[in-house]
Formats: sequence, C-alpha cells, structure tokens
Amino acid sequence: MQPLYKSCYPLDNRCYEEYNLTEDILMEHAAMGMADYIKEKFPEDSSVLIVCGVGNNGADGIVLARLLQGAYNVKLYLPFGVRSVMAEVQLERVQCLDVEFVNDLEEADVIVDAIFGAGLSRELDERTRRLIVEMEELNGFKIACDVPSGIDMDGNPFPMALFADVTITMGALKECLFSDMAKEYVGEVVCVDLGVSHEKYTIGFKSNAHLLDESDLKLPIRKRRNTHKGNFGHLAVVAGEKEGASIMAGLAGLRFGAGLVSVVGEVMTSLPLELMQDIQLPYNKTAIALGMGFLDDFEYEIVEDILECDAPLLLDAGVFSNEIILEFLEQRDREIVLTPHPKEFVNLWNMTIDSPLNIAVLQASRFEKVREFCSVYPHVTLLLKGANMIIAQGEQLFVNPHGSAKLSKGGSGDVLSGLIGALLAQGDSALDATISGSLALTAAAKAYDGSSYAMLPSDLIEEIGKLEENSHII
Repeated sequence: MQPLYKSCYPLDNRCYEEYNLTEDILMEHAAMGMADYIKEKFPEDSSVLIVCGVGNNGADGIVLARLLQGAYNVKLYLPFGVRSVMAEVQLERVQCLDVEFVNDLEEADVIVDAIFGAGLSRELDERTRRLIVEMEELNGFKIACDVPSGIDMDGNPFPMALFADVTITMGALKECLFSDMAKEYVGEVVCVDLGVSHEKYTIGFKSNAHLLDESDLKLPIRKRRNTHKGNFGHLAVVAGEKEGASIMAGLAGLRFGAGLVSVVGEVMTSLPLELMQDIQLPYNKTAIALGMGFLDDFEYEIVEDILECDAPLLLDAGVFSNEIILEFLEQRDREIVLTPHPKEFVNLWNMTIDSPLNIAVLQASRFEKVREFCSVYPHVTLLLKGANMIIAQGEQLFVNPHGSAKLSKGGSGDVLSGLIGALLAQGDSALDATISGSLALTAAAKAYDGSSYAMLPSDLIEEIGKLEENSHII
C-alpha cells in the first residue's frame, strides 16, 4: 500500500528547507517524469501539444517542452500567458530553443494538460471551461500534469475537469485523485519523484490514509495438512425477506474458506446442498452477517441473540434503515464491520450524527464524512461502497481503487459481505478482513473475462475460487 496525502506542499517545503533543493530542481524532475513517460509510450517524432496555465503547473509544462524538443515535434500553447516567477523563468529558457509556439489548439499525438495542478480553490472561469471542452474534442492521448485541470482538493470537478488518459502526479499520491468524482477524469495514475526518492520525500510526514495495492490481498490459503472444517470457522448468515441475498453471501463465504456456513431463518428457497440451514444462531458460530436481503422486519429473537453474543459481526443493507443499528453500535468491545452503499450510509449518518447529510454532499466529501463518522465510532470498521471503496477504522483510512463497472449489479454487495464474513469467521481482525474481502472482490471482477455488462454474482463467486492459482498476477 502507498500513502495518500491531502496536500504535498509541506513535503515540497521540506525539500527546500532540509535538502537544499530549489523549486527549479523539483520542477525539472516533475517535467522529466512526464518526459520519460512520453518517451516510453510514444515514438520519436510524435507530435506533442502542451497547453500551459499561468502558474507553476504551466511552468512544469514549459520545462517539458524544453526536454522533449528535438526528439519530438513539440508545440507550446500559452492561452493566458504566464504569471508566476518560475513560469517566467522557464519561458525565458525555452525561448532560447526552436520550440514552436502556437496561438490555438492543434491536433497532436499527445495532448498535455498543464493548466491547473493540485490545490485548485476557485471555480474555473468560462474561458478555461471552454478551453477544456475544446481540448477534449482533440483525438490525441491526454496527459494531465499532477492533477487534471478542474479537480479541486476534495477530488471534485469545479465545476468541470479535463478527462485524462493518464495523470502523472508529482512526489506522492494525492487523495483528490482517488475520490469517486475524480475516477472518471484521472485515468491511470502514475507518480514520479522530485529530485529525491519517494522515501526521502515522504519521511517524517506520516499519513493515516493509504492506497491499497492489489498485492495487499491476503488470501486464506490453507497450509496445514492436519485440519478439519472446525479449524476454519462457522459463518452464520441471517436471511431476510429477499432470501437470494443471504444465499449468495453464504456461497461466497464458503468459497472464501469458511469451514461451515449456515443460513439462519425460515428460508423457503431450496438451499444449495453445500449450505446448512438453521432456525436459530448456531452454537458454534464464529462470525455473523446480518442485513442482506432485509427490508423492514427483523425478528426480535434473532436480534436479541446477536446482541447477546460476542462473535464478530458484519452489518449490511437493511440494517442501515432500522434503528436496531444503534444497539449494535453501542457494543464497543465487539468486532463490527459496516458495509453501506452511499444511500445506506446517509441513512446511518442521519440516525447517528447531529448534522444532516444527503447523498450529494456525501459524494462530494466522502473522505471527510467517513473520517467524521469514524471519529464518533472508532471501534467499528466502515467500508463505504463506491467506485473507489473507502475502508476506515478510527484514524486509519484505506482506499481500494480497483473496482470496475462490472460490479455495478445487484448481488455484488452480498458477495462482498460473504467474503468479509468468511475472513471474520476464520479469525481475521475486522480491519484485515474488510481490506482483503474488498480486494478479493475487485480481483475476482478483474479476472472475469466475459462482457463488461454480463458478470453475475455467481461468476464472482466462481472467480474467487481461482484467486490462489492466479495470485502471481494479482
């Protein structure tokens, strides 16, 4: 996993104050990172149009023009002139070469967006918005310098942003690049160094936020030989009105290593032979999953039994629309995982936090609201579903950016509940189970090779069973 930073300005300042580096040196390395990417991906003599803003992001683009000149057909467009001291310095330097300046956008193999970088704090004006629209109409491969122009510090288009094929960010990864709202704009994210190694750049600046890598997935691989089903836990999945949800969760849990899975309740549907059924919570349960397929009714006896035991508990779906959630949240010595989607999180928030929240505000400030909720309930592990899943416990926050549109289908969340529940049943901590369960879900979706619109929950469950043999490519 890699650290995420709200802002990299303090890290830049340390380079100046402690490493005797200058703004000029950092700028050279930022541009060199972009140049190296272009040289790796595009043959010499390719055309490169660099569109620069008035400040230091524009200055990075001007340096890039100087570094590529000669090997590439470079054109530099300064639609607003330059304003910052460093932009003026870099402009003087590039004017000593034969770089071609243009007075309008032109088609090119590569289009570099160096208009605005990180830290945008004001809404784009009409002229800049028009420029971005015109840039998007060009056919070239689009590279954003640091952050796509128009993305603010919270990861929201302000009010619009450039759609990039790749974002080459500088020094360290920034939170704003991994918001749900930014996901459509940033494309692939590549991080380049700024004159010192990433370790030197970030040392001393501890971050409580991290981006999960696919390699952070810990599969429940069985290495011991002398075992039996009881060694791998017993997951109890409580069935709601929509019984299929609990069945899918149960199958996913069994597929992900739980030794036993029981569907609990008066289930009318014929269960797959591998799942057990019980009217009450099994005495030997090691984890419980509740909420999948529930609408309004929760049997009082089952709820009381769950409240009275101390088995790790996963709560999902219908629980977040019912005030019984408040009783579970009071159990501060218990391992509890919450897995709401945005609407469910808003319901949960409005039952537990004084300030009102709606979906629009949540989606514009997902990191902030997750942190606020977890400051009130530091004992729970929260997974907020979305294009980029956010996992948080106390002050720790993790982002799983590996999700895809394949997962946008009913039942995917039930599979996720089963995966996390299985790991809880096998003894993983709530945080570890949630991280690995989310990564297993996205890895399974990635491995599915059918049409992007076609994946079923059963396909996900099947792919889960192949993750160990495919672990070399995760």
